Amino acid sequence: MTDSPHAARRARVARALQAGRGLALVPTAPETLRNGDAHHPYRFDSHFWYLSGFAEPEAWLAISHTGRCELFCRAQDPAHEIWDGARLGLQAAPAALGVDAAHDVRTLDELLPKLLAEHDSVWFPFGLHEGLAARVEGWLAKLRQRERSGARAPAALHDLRPLLDEMRLVKDEAEIALMRRAGEISAAAHVRAMQACRPGLREYQLEAELLHAFRWAGAAGPAYPSIVAAGANACVLHHPAGDAELRAGELCLIDAGAEFQGYAGDITRTFPVDGRFSAPQRELYALVLAAQQAAIGQTRPGARKIDAHWAAVRVLSQGLLDLGLLSAERHGGVDDVIESAAYRAFYMHGTGHWLGLDVHDVGEVLQRDEPAVEQPDGNGGRVVRAPSRVLQPGMVVTIEPGLYVRPSAEVPERFWNIGIRIEDDALVTPAGCELLTRGVPVAPDEIEALMRG
Repeated sequence: MTDSPHAARRARVARALQAGRGLALVPTAPETLRNGDAHHPYRFDSHFWYLSGFAEPEAWLAISHTGRCELFCRAQDPAHEIWDGARLGLQAAPAALGVDAAHDVRTLDELLPKLLAEHDSVWFPFGLHEGLAARVEGWLAKLRQRERSGARAPAALHDLRPLLDEMRLVKDEAEIALMRRAGEISAAAHVRAMQACRPGLREYQLEAELLHAFRWAGAAGPAYPSIVAAGANACVLHHPAGDAELRAGELCLIDAGAEFQGYAGDITRTFPVDGRFSAPQRELYALVLAAQQAAIGQTRPGARKIDAHWAAVRVLSQGLLDLGLLSAERHGGVDDVIESAAYRAFYMHGTGHWLGLDVHDVGEVLQRDEPAVEQPDGNGGRVVRAPSRVLQPGMVVTIEPGLYVRPSAEVPERFWNIGIRIEDDALVTPAGCELLTRGVPVAPDEIEALMRG
C-alpha cells in the first residue's frame, strides 16, 4: 500500500518536518463509554484516518522527517477477538497500511522516548486529545533526566493541526471520489424520505427512512444528528427529529447526510408534507432557491469564500423587501438592509462551511496574510476581519441559504412559521463548481412531481 493516498499524505507531512528534524505524533480517538459496559459506536479521529486509513481504536502514528512511519496498535488477542472481532495485528499492519513498522500499543511509553531522542522537534495536534500534551511532556522529561548520559530531548514543540488542516482543505482524487459517493447516498436518502412523507407521520419516522437508506447503501450511518423539522419546528435551526406530527399544509425541513468511509454528505431540502407548496411557501422557497443560485455562481476559483454568502444575502434582502417582510420605510433599500443586518431577523447563519472528513471541516476561513477589512458584524455594527479565504480547485463547501419566519406583528401572517433551507455540497473545480448532491430534486415543481410519484 505504499502508493496509497494515505502513504502519499504521510510523505507530505514528513517533507514538512525536514527543516526542523521533526517527529509527528498522531493518536486516534478513544472509545467512549455509553453506559454500563456498552460503548458508543466507535468513530476514529479524522486526522489519524486521513493519514492511515486505519479504523481500530488504541492506535498512534509516529511520522519522522526521514519519511519513516511507525504504527502503534493493538496486538492480536484471540480471547478478545471472540467478543469484538478480528484485529489487524502487528504482523499484517506494515503490508496492509504501508507503514515501516508496527508495535504493540502497550509499548508506547517505552519506545516513544527512544524515537523522540532521534529528533530535534516534536509535532502533535494541540488541544485536540485530552492529556496528550501532558503525556508528551512526560516522555520528554524522561529524556531530560538522561541528558548526562548523552540522551537529547527535542527542544521545540509544534502544533500539527495547522499543517494537517491545510492539507485536508484541498481534497485529492481519492477523497473526491468518496465525497461524490457520500453525496449520492445522502441524496438517495432524501428522495426516499420525500416519497415516504405523508400527513400523520412523525418526524422520527422520516428519520428512520434516512437511516435505512444510509445503511442500505453501505454508509456508516449519519454524518451528524439528522434534523427533521415539521411545521414551525423548521424555524429552529438544529431541531432534532422528535415526535411532532407532519401535518397537511405545512412544510418539512430535513438536514441530513451520510458518512461514507469517513467522509460526510450534507444536504438540506424543504418540501410540503402533502406534496404541494402553498402560495406563501412557494414564494419564500423561490427566494431561497434564487439566493442559493446566486451563491453557486460565486463558488469558483479565485473568488473569496465569503462572496457566496454576500451574494445570497443580497438576493434574500431584496426579496424580504419585495415580499413585505421588511419595510422600505423602516429599513431603507437593499444596501441599508445589508448594512444594518436587518435581514438577520430571518437569516441568521452563514451560507456555507468547509466539508470533508468532518461535517464542519477543518481549514482556515480567513486569509491571515492579507490586509484586514471591515465587514458587518451581524448586529448592525462593523468588525475588522482578515479577508476571506480565496477558493481553489479541490476545496469542498456547502451552499445553504435559508429563511425562518416566526410569528410577529411586523410580518405578514401568511408567512408565519415557515422555515426553509436549501443546501448542497459543492466541489470547486477549475471551471467553477460541481454540485455533488443534486441527485435529489431542488426545484419546487420537481419536488412536487417526485412526491406525487
